[in-house]
This record gives sequence, C-alpha cells and structure tokens, in this order.
Amino acid sequence: MDAMTKLNQTEESPNLDTDKEALKNRRIRSFVLRQGRVTKGQAHALEIGLPKFGISYAPEIIDLNAKFNRTESKKILEIGFGMGETTAKIAQTLPECDFLAAEVHTPGVGALLKLIEELALTNIRIIQHDVVDVLQNMLKDASLDGVHIFFPDPWHKARHHKRRLIQAGFVKLLCTKLKVGGYLHVATDWQEYAEWVLEVLNAEPQLQNTAESYAEKPGYRPLTKFENRGLKLGHGVWDMVFRRK
Repeated sequence: MDAMTKLNQTEESPNLDTDKEALKNRRIRSFVLRQGRVTKGQAHALEIGLPKFGISYAPEIIDLNAKFNRTESKKILEIGFGMGETTAKIAQTLPECDFLAAEVHTPGVGALLKLIEELALTNIRIIQHDVVDVLQNMLKDASLDGVHIFFPDPWHKARHHKRRLIQAGFVKLLCTKLKVGGYLHVATDWQEYAEWVLEVLNAEPQLQNTAESYAEKPGYRPLTKFENRGLKLGHGVWDMVFRRK
C-alpha cells in the first residue's frame, strides 16, 4: 500500500485538488495555531522589529526587490519557520540570498525578530499570515529562486486533510511562483509523511527530483537541537529537494 493511500484510507478520504482554480475554491489551511504565550523579549521585538522587518498582508502583488532593497539576490520563501532558529542560521550562512519568511504563530514571529536584532541580519522579511494567501495574492509568478518547508505538521488523519500543507494543489501553486531551475526543499522527521511528500512531489510534472529518492541534507540547512537529539536516538530525517523544470 502506498503512502498516499495509507494516510487517506478512511470513508471520508479526500480527493486532492490539482489545479489552481480548485485550490482557491477549496480552502487549504497551512497552519492552525496562531496565538500563544509571548515573552517580554518577544513582545519587545514585535513592537520594535515588526515595523522594520515585517510586511503587512494585503491582497496585492509586492515587489520583492524593493522590499529587500537589492535586485541581484536570490529570493527564498521560508514557509512556517517555527521559532526562527533555522531561518536565522540559514540567512546568516547565505548573506547573498534574501528570505521571505511566512509564519502565523505570534511567539515564533517575535522569536525570529529577536534573532534578527541579535545577529544584525538584514536579509529577512516576515509576513505574519497564512502562506496560501501570500502565494495566491502577493507573489508574482516566477519570482522565487527557492522554497524551504522544514518539518511541516503532517496532519495524517483524513479529517484534517485541509490542514495538510503538502498536497497536490498547493505544490502546483508553488510551482507557479518558482523560477525555472528554482528549487523546493522539504524536510520531515516522520517517515510516513516523508513517503507521502515524495509521492506528491514526484507526481507534479513541473518538478524534477534532484536525487533518486531522498536527498542528502544540503549544507545550508542546520541541525536543530531536536533533530540532533533524535538522530542520536536513532530517529531519521528525510530531505527532499526538487527543481522546477
């Protein structure tokens, strides 16, 4: 039995939409938890940093070059950055790239803003909004050089299928925003979800796998403390890197 069947095998198994119009009509929620306990440091970072490094959501196309004030840099979309440690380290490692970071969890936004200040980063901008809306309404087609989706929640139960981020319609939407030759990098520490993601990405005709199956971890993606601990306990992490044809 393949991973797609295993993760959807109930009487209410969904039919995954595969075109952009259907995606607009059937709402996909990429994230659920929006609020949480905000520390004093995070609250201060939100107050001071969000006006400088935040981009307000609005249903209108934005000019990424203007938002980062440079034109030659590669533009990378970071989807669901959690508490921001990985995004901040990647931005520090790749100063020649600009990172548009989408996250709805308020403490996480505050935590990344703190890191931006501590590390004096200038190549991150944050949109605190659901990434599906951002992709549909704010980003030009063929405007991204790369997309990172690290450790997305699998939502493996079929009744939560609308909250499962990696599904065919969403991947097709992502492809419209990627430049030819641009890449999509997904990493997960849940094997069955990795199987699901690999099937979905392989099924998208606009994408080409850069490996025979799973990829070696690219050097720019740092090990998180949880990942490092898991690897020591024998747990796995699966990276998938695909190119836009």
